[in-house]
This record gives sequence, C-alpha cells and structure tokens, in this order.
Amino acid sequence: MDIQYLLWLQDIRNATGGMFDEFFNALSKFAVDIMPFLPFIVFWCADKKWGYRFITSWGIGELLNGIIKLTVCAYRPWIRSDLIEPAGDSKVAATGYSFPSGHTTVATITYGTVSVWQKDKRKWLSILCVVLILLTAFSRNFLGVHTPQDVVVGFTVSILIIWIVGMVQKKIEGNEKLTDILTLVGVIAVILTLVYILLKQYPMDYVDGKLLVDPDKMMNDTFKSCGAFLGFMIGSYIDRHHLHYEIPAGANTLPMLTFVGAAIMFAWKEFFAPATIVAALGGHWGNMLARCIMVIFGVCIWPYVIKKECSKTF
Repeated sequence: MDIQYLLWLQDIRNATGGMFDEFFNALSKFAVDIMPFLPFIVFWCADKKWGYRFITSWGIGELLNGIIKLTVCAYRPWIRSDLIEPAGDSKVAATGYSFPSGHTTVATITYGTVSVWQKDKRKWLSILCVVLILLTAFSRNFLGVHTPQDVVVGFTVSILIIWIVGMVQKKIEGNEKLTDILTLVGVIAVILTLVYILLKQYPMDYVDGKLLVDPDKMMNDTFKSCGAFLGFMIGSYIDRHHLHYEIPAGANTLPMLTFVGAAIMFAWKEFFAPATIVAALGGHWGNMLARCIMVIFGVCIWPYVIKKECSKTF
C-alpha cells in the first residue's frame, strides 16, 4: 500500500508537469539546511532557556533518528520498486536509510519547538509552524523519497522528544549536579552509539553483482549526529561552569553579531568543513569532528565573542 500511495502521488506529479516539485524540494531543503541554525540564534539573542531546549531536542532527534535508521535498515522506495522515480535532485539529498524520515524529524523538532514556544505570544506563528511541519512531511512522500510510515514515525518520535525534553528541563532547572550527570550520560550515549553502529551487522544485498546499498555510506549522517551531540555536551558544560553566557539584551551590536555567527556556522558546515577536516579524515570521523566543532562554536565560542563585544557598548 505504501508504494501504491507513492505511485499515486507520482502520477499527480507527472500529470501536473512537475510544477510543484521545486516548491516541495525547497521546503525540504530549508528544513534541514537552514532551520537547524535557528536554535543557536535563539540561544544567542532571544531566549537562552529556550535555546537550550531547541538545541537539546534537535541533538537528541538527529541522534535517535540515526540509531533507528541503522537498526531498521529500510531501503529507499526507489530501491524497493523500480517504478518509483523521485522528483528532480531530491534523490541526491536523500542520504541514509529510509526509516524514519530525517527531514520530517528535524522539521517537526524545529518548527514544533517554535510552535510550543510561541503558542501564547504569537498564535499565528505557532499555527504557521504546524502547517510547515505537515507540508514538509508530505513533501517527502510527494517527492518519492520516503514512505508514509517513514514520515509518521519521524513525526511521532519528534513530538515525544519535544515533550520529554521540556518536561526534563523543568525538573532539572537550577540543579547543576543533575545537569552534569545528564551531560555525562549524553557523552556515554554517543560512545555507545558509535560502538553499536560500527559493530552491528548490516544487510548486504546484491543485484547483478552490485551492492544495492553500501552500509558504510549510510553511517555518515549518524556520525554527524554523534559529533553534534558530543559538541553540545562539551559546549554546554563549558558554558554552565565557565562562560555563564547571558543574552546582552539591548546591545546595538547583538543583531549583527548574531547574523555573523550564523553565517560562520553555515559556511563551516557547507564549505570549509568538507574541504578541510572531512577531506583529511574521511566521511565518518571527519564529519563527526566537523559537527562537534560547529556546535561547540555555537554554544560557547561565539557566545563568548558576543559577550565580550557587547560589553564594550554598555
């Protein structure tokens, strides 16, 4: 039934001449290429408490998504059926195994957290975020890169993460000892995840002597997630015990510093890291180290710069 549903959507794409393909493709790319920087922007200049909640949910979501993907090892729709033809270049952006949808996971966590954050202040924004979640999830089916169960599970897991992180944040607020224990648990979780994905067995199916899916390539996204989460554990510890960052509300330079910080992170992720660390260390450990550095930069290095520069204006 899932393949039949995708074929029905594919018929709609073909019947409309692909006029909606670019819209849904752009929506998907925006969710994973741009939205993950929002938690850091919130952390730097809007609300530090919610920034921490954003980054925690995002980090856990990506890590758990990778673990589930590498456990289930579900093949993409076009591998399961030769009739499926993904739209445009969406197939290139669809990395890793299929179940659950990573785009849906990230979109639900980022847009969903905004929705919870703004539900009482800006109801229109909260509603818009819900619409964007649904559209992004649907886009993964419409483009032919995920089955319905992929997006439903990605959405459900993300909603649970948002709820659990919010509940835990309220429980541990002000308890530095318990927060440090959870930080240690996070580091151990990253180590155990790496051991698990490196030692477990993966399907090695061949067709005409050619390996259908290379498990080694499927691990890259999870190595990135491990690096990002480890970077958050390190960066948040440094902030809590040494930096003690507080948003310099009212500082004239804060908007520009926030923009510059986001631009540096984006440039590192898209251009500099692939050309340096990833090229030198390879897809697994290079991506992990690159993401670790990026998140440490976002959680403690750039906040230090903001703190220092904004203090000059007061």
